[in-house]
Amino acid sequence: MKPKRTADLSLFLTVTGLLLASLAFVYTASASFSATKMGTSESMLFNHAKKVFLSFVAMIFFTKVDYHKFEKQTKWIMLSSLLLLVLVLVIGTRELGARRWLALGPLSFQPAEFAKFALVLHVAALCAAKQEIIGDFKKAFLPIILWALAAAALIAKQPNMSTASVLFLITFGIMFVAQVPLKYMISCGVLAVMGGGVFALTASYRVQRMMAFVGHHTSQTDKVTYQLDQAMIAFGNGGLFGVGIGQSRQSMFFLPESYGDFIYSVIGEEYGFIGAALLIIVFGFIIVRGIQIAKHAPDAFGRYVAFGITMTIAIYAIVNSFVNAGLMPVTGLPMPFVSYGGTSMIFSAAAVGILLNISKHIEVLPRAPRISIGERLQSLLKPPTPEEPAIAA
Repeated sequence: MKPKRTADLSLFLTVTGLLLASLAFVYTASASFSATKMGTSESMLFNHAKKVFLSFVAMIFFTKVDYHKFEKQTKWIMLSSLLLLVLVLVIGTRELGARRWLALGPLSFQPAEFAKFALVLHVAALCAAKQEIIGDFKKAFLPIILWALAAAALIAKQPNMSTASVLFLITFGIMFVAQVPLKYMISCGVLAVMGGGVFALTASYRVQRMMAFVGHHTSQTDKVTYQLDQAMIAFGNGGLFGVGIGQSRQSMFFLPESYGDFIYSVIGEEYGFIGAALLIIVFGFIIVRGIQIAKHAPDAFGRYVAFGITMTIAIYAIVNSFVNAGLMPVTGLPMPFVSYGGTSMIFSAAAVGILLNISKHIEVLPRAPRISIGERLQSLLKPPTPEEPAIAA
């Protein structure tokens, strides 16, 4: 099937803008740490700039690759990701008590980030292939959920409970859109929550995070509480308009991971409530465009892939902002396209490239209609019919 239009320009420019903005965000959030640990305040900025460039290249590359080419290869992509997850447990680099990084010569990356989007592709392909029997527990639901369970179990073993949980949420989201019977999903979801709860209690640091979140302070939870307190101080310092670009005080060794998982609180400090809210609005726009691409995708595979990618970006943005604001227990999920790092940013940009390629196969991609997000999600359950009136682009 040949593309009938160019990629969604508004989505492309929005993600590109976030990647470029992250250079300023990361520089001001990491300058003090970089100067002390790496010699110059620009060292981490230069490292991040390389990852931004690679992310942009990945997005452009996958925009030009016909997404249909992935449909018959998703099983091998998924198996490759599982192999890498096994390898990281055996020979991976251990950092802060976890094996999450796999070194390949001078390069290193997190296989969990690859597995996340590999699962999106494979679950989408399975749901598309099993549309006629999607209500069959043994032939449809069980084969799909077993893939998710295998990936989540290996990631949880690293340990990386937050990413493992995200994998289940993404899988359930795609199955919901594919109209997998709710009774199967609810039953499995209850078991997953129970199993995840038991697993969470097996590690003291996870227990401490939950205790800190509910306000139970002990000597063991002081570190977690300190991090959240510093994030709250950053937001408080920012007020409505912020203290100004490069004027963050909390990033000067007060706030741990100020350039990574907690960069959103530094943004809130420097750009104020208006800047922090604007970033959320930008992600809201990305999510709305992704949902529109999913709704108008020309086939089931494209629809499920587009929704899975959009849901992944949405979960990461929501969880990261909630953690920074003290509305959720501390997790290790970065802010998409913004936090310092490489693997997450590059794979997320590549996934957006696939999303953009799907948009190229839509004859007329409408502007987002002025309806609620709830109505928009419900509309995904039913693909547009030929009689559905087109909305002017």
